[in-house]
Amino acid sequence: MEKPVPEMVKKLILFACLFGAMETATALTLKQAVQHALRTNPEILAQRSEYLARQQELEQARAGYLPSVDVTAGIGFERSDNNATRLLGYDNRDLTRKEAGIGLNQMLFDGFAVKSEVERQQARIDSQRYALGGTAENTGLDAVNAYLRVLREQDLVKLSEQNLKVHDRIFDQIQLRIQAGVGKRSDLEQIRGRRASAASNLLADQANLQDAESSFLSVVGDLPRDLEAAEPVADGLPTSLRQAIELAVGNHPTLLSAKADVEAAKAQDRAARHGFYPKFNLEVGGTWNDDIDGITGRNDDLTAMVRMRYNLYAGGRDQARTRQTTELINQARDIRDRTHRQVVESMRLAWAAYEVTRDQAAYQLQHIAASEKTRDAYVKQFTLGQRTLLDVLNMENELYQARRDYASTRYDHILAQYRILVAMGGLERYFSVDPITAVAERGEAAEAFEDVATGSAVGDRIMPLREQLNRQAPASGGGTGN
Repeated sequence: MEKPVPEMVKKLILFACLFGAMETATALTLKQAVQHALRTNPEILAQRSEYLARQQELEQARAGYLPSVDVTAGIGFERSDNNATRLLGYDNRDLTRKEAGIGLNQMLFDGFAVKSEVERQQARIDSQRYALGGTAENTGLDAVNAYLRVLREQDLVKLSEQNLKVHDRIFDQIQLRIQAGVGKRSDLEQIRGRRASAASNLLADQANLQDAESSFLSVVGDLPRDLEAAEPVADGLPTSLRQAIELAVGNHPTLLSAKADVEAAKAQDRAARHGFYPKFNLEVGGTWNDDIDGITGRNDDLTAMVRMRYNLYAGGRDQARTRQTTELINQARDIRDRTHRQVVESMRLAWAAYEVTRDQAAYQLQHIAASEKTRDAYVKQFTLGQRTLLDVLNMENELYQARRDYASTRYDHILAQYRILVAMGGLERYFSVDPITAVAERGEAAEAFEDVATGSAVGDRIMPLREQLNRQAPASGGGTGN
């Protein structure tokens, strides 16, 4: 039989669970950062508004298929002098004219103008939807870059902090050697200068971390709180450059937008040729008038007419318009071809960065391992008097730089993978976000940004290091040699 859990233990367990949940809630993953950026970034919101506006332009174009109904009414003074008034014995006659009417106009055939305009607006909607996707891909990549940059700068700060501690430890060892009468004052001055350089590097890394936080805030719209480690792309990467380029050409939203612009230009060209056709309209109407044209009483009529209008000459306007739209088609095609080249170039650059950083990271790990072994050997040899302090400091600096290079390359390699996703239009799908539907209200986004605009998520990490930097090395004491 199980023993009952004491009430106090239950409360402690509940508190621990709540505390753990709070800690988890404050952490920010890469996926969450990208999703938040795409929900709140002003450029995404502006592009989405353009997309919604073009949908209404399509509805305006479709209205051309429907009848238009107009109602007219009027009352006022009229002076008439015509055959009717003269037959009644008036040179002219003044009456209060009253009019009312209603008319329905239904387009039957307009030279395919409405049809072409609807096709053009639909193509413009497609173009804007793809353009929104392209903006979302680029903004998402900016968010990934900002996220990785914060992590990179945090790692570099840690490395610089460790490097400064190493110099502090060596400084203390040299000072003890001097106090024991076996050290050189020149060694103390040398380590003092190297420590100052290490402190300067730490300050520079702290400034870079603050800059990275500002960039993160600008792109993502939030502070980089407790960022989780960024993982490489799990799946979806092509296996070869050829496959990558094929996927990019077939799926990149910017290229698809340029292709839709070509279709819009073709539809505009078809619409421009409507002037070469006759127009047929069904016109149904009625009027109810009183006291018009100098004759008192009612004057009503009802009409139902099919009317044809055909412009025979417009001064060459229609021909010039078609020549213009032909050139607009050529322009759209040229832009499409240029975009095609840019998409291929973007993928080739991303793929090259992916392969180079992968190989670099492997060699840099070898460099770190070899440098660590060499550093350890140099320290032992320095203790035995077989190596100078300069040898040890140079080896420490080489190891420090090797670790920094690897940290940068590792994040560059992860970024290159996401660049490949963006180059083939796959970032939105990878992070499961739709920039058309997954957006925040403007007021909500602006208010959320204002709440964090003056805050900092890295300040608590940086401030304790200031005390370490403010620690002044003691003045050099006596010792043997110079």
